[in-house]
Amino acid sequence: MYEFPFELDEFQKDACNYIDNGKSVVVCAPTGAGKTVIAQHAIHRALENGTRIFYTTPLKALSNQKYYDFSEKYGSDKVGLLTGDTSINRSAQIVVMTTEVFRNMLYGTNFGAVADNLQNVRYVVLDEVHYMNDEQRGTVWEESIIYCPTNVQIIALSATVANADELTAWINTVHSKTELVDTDFRPVPLKFFYFDTSQPDRILPMFTPSGQLNKKIKPEKKVWGPKRKKQKSPVRDIVRNLAQQDMLPAIYFTFSRKKCDEQMERCADLELVTKGEQAQIKQFIDEYIAENPHLYNNKHIEYLIQGVASHHAGLLPAWKNLVEKLFQKGLIKVVFATETLAAGINMPARSTVISSTSKRTDSGHRMLTASEFLQMSGRAGRRGMDEVGYVTVVGTMFQTPEEVAELVLSPANPLESRFSPSYSMVLNLLQRFSLDEAKELILKSFGYFSSGSRLQPLIALQNSYDKEIKEREFVCPNKLTDADMAEYDKIRHIYVQNRQTYKKICKQERSKNRPLSEEAVKFGRDTKAQLEKMHAYRCDTCKLYKKHAKNIEVIERILTKKRRLDKEIERERDIFWNKFLSHRAVLYEFGYIKDDYPTENGVMTAQIRSENELYIAEIINSHLLEELTPSQLAAVVCALTTEDLRIEIPYIPFSTPVRKTLNKIRDIRRRIEKVQSANMVEAPCYINPYFSSLIELWVEGTEWETLVEQIDIGEGDIVRAFKRVVDVLRQLTTISNVPEALVFTAREAIEKIQREPVNVD
Repeated sequence: MYEFPFELDEFQKDACNYIDNGKSVVVCAPTGAGKTVIAQHAIHRALENGTRIFYTTPLKALSNQKYYDFSEKYGSDKVGLLTGDTSINRSAQIVVMTTEVFRNMLYGTNFGAVADNLQNVRYVVLDEVHYMNDEQRGTVWEESIIYCPTNVQIIALSATVANADELTAWINTVHSKTELVDTDFRPVPLKFFYFDTSQPDRILPMFTPSGQLNKKIKPEKKVWGPKRKKQKSPVRDIVRNLAQQDMLPAIYFTFSRKKCDEQMERCADLELVTKGEQAQIKQFIDEYIAENPHLYNNKHIEYLIQGVASHHAGLLPAWKNLVEKLFQKGLIKVVFATETLAAGINMPARSTVISSTSKRTDSGHRMLTASEFLQMSGRAGRRGMDEVGYVTVVGTMFQTPEEVAELVLSPANPLESRFSPSYSMVLNLLQRFSLDEAKELILKSFGYFSSGSRLQPLIALQNSYDKEIKEREFVCPNKLTDADMAEYDKIRHIYVQNRQTYKKICKQERSKNRPLSEEAVKFGRDTKAQLEKMHAYRCDTCKLYKKHAKNIEVIERILTKKRRLDKEIERERDIFWNKFLSHRAVLYEFGYIKDDYPTENGVMTAQIRSENELYIAEIINSHLLEELTPSQLAAVVCALTTEDLRIEIPYIPFSTPVRKTLNKIRDIRRRIEKVQSANMVEAPCYINPYFSSLIELWVEGTEWETLVEQIDIGEGDIVRAFKRVVDVLRQLTTISNVPEALVFTAREAIEKIQREPVNVD
């Protein structure tokens, strides 16, 4: 085992030993427990043995951070970086990349042959593997594990999850021998506190020494209407208390970007930093802005100097990087951040403050999940610096102290599969495998593997139906079966109908003073014979007849429900394969597959990475993009890559060619949506030109300051929208069968988009 300059914890030793023995490993440990040490052990092994290691992370910012850390530690010649828009030293021994890039490599599309991509690779680290739970991107981790060659050892690093054993068993099944190292050990233990607004001068311990909820904590009063809007924010009181009790630096989590900025402003005059620290902050900012002049007029500079900052997706990447660096140096005392900061960024703090244990969603407020709470609270406590980490929960009217305590004590949530076949997955698999082999791979998904636990509630209901049917089994005293009774019911029904008919005939003939016809007399005799036949059945005089009849009726209702449930279980069990077949059916209809092999258009589409690859391919094949200028092309692509926004954005006019092109693309969208709907495929076809006019102006040379004045939205949001455009434009330059004119225009557009601050990570 590689000798570290410090004593390893037991779980770290176990994981390193498994790696040395050639096994894959799943390491499940709390945030800050030291999982990176295990990855470093594998890095040393690779360097020693002349092999290679891939280190994958869920976020580009995290990949950049790891790249700089490893370059400093092992030498820049030994480290490479691959993200959507960066390629540095890709054949290095240590290559850091986003998990999406690794997954795309395994498909062997625009990255070249899989064997070349993974040449001499011995290990792959899947950092933050609990991202498998991510609604939009979780499928990437499953695909990476399924397609990873079995000669490559997987080192999966995860925050605490409830079903780590199930994840390990799955990797063991689809990949290679895998061991689980699961620990709840925290090198810096956490203490939990509660702030209730009725006691502004103190932060109360949440639990008594015996582990009970502190009775001094009072629930928040419920306030609605105008009074609620006038309520004073407790943020100053909380930060003041933290400062007085030596609990800074802190990350203050809140779920609104606007509130992050407002809370930062409220705390700016609390004198959290000394004059000496202010001088250091000013010097660091001056040096940083000299390298990033686009930040020169940033309105948040004055707050940094006071030792407070906000950190959220609406800020420029370079600014967030500055905040992180100052916080790491201990110069920023409080960062007001959205929950995205909890996702692996290296910003250790003594305290975390969680402003609410509920958050607003599209369908109203909901409580945080146990895993979300663990991610945020786990940021508290700096190894080697703090004996204990402090977590303070702020009381709100949306939850009681009891509910907060229950959340604090809850174990982590289980990982759930987000595996979801897409058009490019279908095409990539059919390009390399037969339909039966593709099915085998789809059925290797974690979702299929864990379907037993996922289907448990449905299977429990199925069992309850079976039990109820068994309990309702009726023992006939005359030893007649349900079929005998059904025969009796049939005769009885016919007799009742015939008797009514015979009575009507008799009444009618009497009213006309006519005798009954021969046919009517015969019908009367037959009806009487039917009655005698009915009397011959013991059911006719049985006192339990009604009970038996009701029983049969109830059982039939239960059986109808059970048949529906059986179909649902079957559908759920095969949900991934059915989705695969649905996508395949759409591709057949558009001519992208023939005889279960991709056509020329299919091969092109297999190389596209987007939320709906078929949509992008159809637009390319329509030749609508070839007559556009670089700025117009960027504007059109921007509309196709921007999700629906929750906020209202003022309309800013864009050029006529862009408007006309988008109108024609709407026809393509209608055609695709019609076929998708018929095949039960859900894949979005966006046309949201919110930022189209901005990117058109930007490519034409407009200054950033002028651009951001056009629209009241975070600069970080604009940068992110532009980067998504660059990602698709870059694909246009690498995928096959794209017209040459479009390739040249895309390259020119990329060049003009990639200037400060868009090209700064």
